[in-house]
Amino acid sequence: MTNRDQGAGAGAGAGADAGAGTTRRRWYDDACGTAMALELVGERWALMIVRELMFGPRRFGEIRAALPGLSANVLTQRLEGLEESGILVKRRLPPPTSAQVYELTRWGYEAERPIQLLGKWAVRSPAHDPTLHISNASAMMSLKTMHDPALAGDLDFTVGFCMDGDAFVGRYNRAGIDLHRGPVDAVDVVFVGPPSSIVAAVYGGAMADLEAAGALRIDGDRTLAEAFVTRFPLPCKWTRDA
Repeated sequence: MTNRDQGAGAGAGAGADAGAGTTRRRWYDDACGTAMALELVGERWALMIVRELMFGPRRFGEIRAALPGLSANVLTQRLEGLEESGILVKRRLPPPTSAQVYELTRWGYEAERPIQLLGKWAVRSPAHDPTLHISNASAMMSLKTMHDPALAGDLDFTVGFCMDGDAFVGRYNRAGIDLHRGPVDAVDVVFVGPPSSIVAAVYGGAMADLEAAGALRIDGDRTLAEAFVTRFPLPCKWTRDA
């Protein structure tokens, strides 16, 4: 069972109950779906919390660590609001872990495509600063967002990413890159380093320089790694003349 299936099972009833029995504070009094989206995830940090949960359930401390500017108090408020809206649920992992985690419902996972489209649109802004903090989940979501089927060609291989004790694995081909958390033991190539180094290698063409500086390590098939980092073009920046 995938993380998404588990989240859907845990949250199917909870989401329906929350929607039916809750009186929400209205910001816009507007029937447009865009206004409703802002009612649901428009508060500061809310959509970024949803993004952090796109790769499976996370503990409170893990979410906060991924979003360094977010206070514990605000995180608690946002999690409560997202749970009330039916976007996520909280549950306790089975023993021996027995930790409380937060995970998206099936409906919550459906926000992935809107997040990708919004990110691809916003990165065209001249004000976008790629040197700012980026979380592990954000780096992985970026790869899924910027994948270009036309550049994949006949490439079809498994790829892994080890970032600060967090491991992701997936298959890259023309259809996309289907990433999830998991062990990287049996993949064709592994990128090891902080998320900032991985995105710099992919979007900045700096793989060799990062390796020389000790900020990135490539394990496995280097030829595949060199091909991989050239397959994710960024959209052109918007200008007033465009």
